[in-house]
Amino acid sequence: MASGSDVSGFFRRKPDPTEIVVVGAPRTPLSDLYHNLLRAPWWIDLLCLSALFLLLNLLFAFGYVAVGGIAGARPGSLADAFFFSVQTMGTIGYGVMHPLEAPAEVLVTLEVIVGVSLVALASGMLFSKFSIPISRMQFAEWVTITPVDGVPMLMFRIGNERASQVIEAQVRVVMIRTEHTAEGVLYYRMRDLKLERDRSPALSRSWTVLHRIDESSPLHGATPETLQRDEVELMLTVVGIDETSAQNLHARHTYLDKHVRWGARHADMLSELPDGRLQLDMREFHRIVPTRPTATFPYPR
Repeated sequence: MASGSDVSGFFRRKPDPTEIVVVGAPRTPLSDLYHNLLRAPWWIDLLCLSALFLLLNLLFAFGYVAVGGIAGARPGSLADAFFFSVQTMGTIGYGVMHPLEAPAEVLVTLEVIVGVSLVALASGMLFSKFSIPISRMQFAEWVTITPVDGVPMLMFRIGNERASQVIEAQVRVVMIRTEHTAEGVLYYRMRDLKLERDRSPALSRSWTVLHRIDESSPLHGATPETLQRDEVELMLTVVGIDETSAQNLHARHTYLDKHVRWGARHADMLSELPDGRLQLDMREFHRIVPTRPTATFPYPR
């Protein structure tokens, strides 16, 4: 453990318990460069494209200084050569500076080819980023377990932050936990949780997903202690079609055992106004309220 005087520890990122540290995998940064740029924020992509543009112009500027033959440029001036290169690659052509000799003409031809390729690359990447659908799904902070009609029910709340709807939304819940085989080998097993309803024709602001904890459920007989002991994770995935763009959307969220609240349910969001209209209060999205235990489901302590 680092001491209080270890300054580097101040900048160290807090470990994520759901993160898996991968070692021994081959590193392919160049092969995945385009994919990484698509996943990167906009400011990183624009910064990389700008840096590549300036670097290429600087390289061509050194070439122009070496071969000469640029009318209107001061002899040996790297600045004039650089700005001439920018005008050439940007197809501006002010006419103040222009090539006079064959070596300079060759460099201009090469730069035009490089410039056209760079524009095509930048246009393709920016168009790809624009066309990637970004979901605005939100997941309630807590998972709740409470009896419904006398049967324990695992409950998730999901919603769409956009005003538009997600058409033909499908949800899936997978429980991941540690299990020991008969031979004593430890495995991380995935168990699908059967849902009361796993699809919605139109997902808008809120949808409560239910899983019945009966004899057929992998969670039958579970307690807060067993969830912690088995390192239970609940992975929730949602796929659907964006109503506005008609593109496929997907979202994923993982809950740990500490996110499960026993004997509680999600607060009501829908209420009726005095004039008869219905009101959906999004401020209640993450709030939970306690429920009473029943004879068939006494809450674990």
